[in-house]
Amino acid sequence: MPVHTPAVEDYLKAIYDVGRSEENVTTSALAERLDVSPASVTGMVKKLAGMKLVTHERYYGVTLTTAGRRIAIEVIRHHRLVETYLHEALGVPWDQVHAEAEKWEHVLSEDLEARMDAALGHPTNDPHGAPIPTVTLELVEPDWPPLARLDAGVIAVVAEVSDDDPDLLRYIGGLGLYPGTGFEVISAAPYNDGPVTVRLLDGEQSGAEHAVGHRAAAHLFVKDIA
Repeated sequence: MPVHTPAVEDYLKAIYDVGRSEENVTTSALAERLDVSPASVTGMVKKLAGMKLVTHERYYGVTLTTAGRRIAIEVIRHHRLVETYLHEALGVPWDQVHAEAEKWEHVLSEDLEARMDAALGHPTNDPHGAPIPTVTLELVEPDWPPLARLDAGVIAVVAEVSDDDPDLLRYIGGLGLYPGTGFEVISAAPYNDGPVTVRLLDGEQSGAEHAVGHRAAAHLFVKDIA
C-alpha cells in the first residue's frame, strides 16, 4: 500500500474500530478514542476526505472509503501479526504485546510481514482471539456477544478479549479465561452491574469458580454458546 504517516493510519484504524460498535462514527467518538481534541479530529477528517480515504456527512459521521478501509485493515493485520509473533516467538506476555505492536504496525515491511507470517505457520487469530486479516486483506469480524450478556446455566467458550487495556488482560489472565477456554455461567447479576460467576471447564484452572466484574465481562467475548 502507499506510504502514509502513522497519524493517518491511526485515524483510519480508529474509524474502523469505532465503526464496529457504533452506527455513526462521530468526531467526538474519535476524539475520545484517540485522546485528542475534537478540533484536531475535524482537521484530520478534512485531510483524510481530501485524500479520498473517508467521507464525512453531517448526521452520518465518518465512513471509510474502499481505499481507506484497505489501509486500515492492513495496519490491523500488521498489528495482530506482530502481537502474535511477540507472544509466541519471543514469549512476551499477552498484556504487553499491544503497546509494542502499536509501534511496529507503522514500520513493518512487507518482506518482514511475510517472514513473520510463515514462521508462525500463518496464524488466523492473535493472542487475544481477534482474527488476523489474510494476506489479501480479507477480514471477517465475528459478532460475538460479551460475557456480560449471558444468563446462568449457559455454557460457552472464550473467543476474544479486548487488547488495549493491560490491567484488564492481567485480570482476565489471572482468572484463566484465555481464548479457547470453556466455562459455565453459574450466576449473573446484569441489572445492577454486578459480576458474572463462571466455572471453568478446562485449562489449568479447570473446575475453579470466579466472579468476573461487570467491566471485564463487557470486554470478554464468547462463542459456541450452548
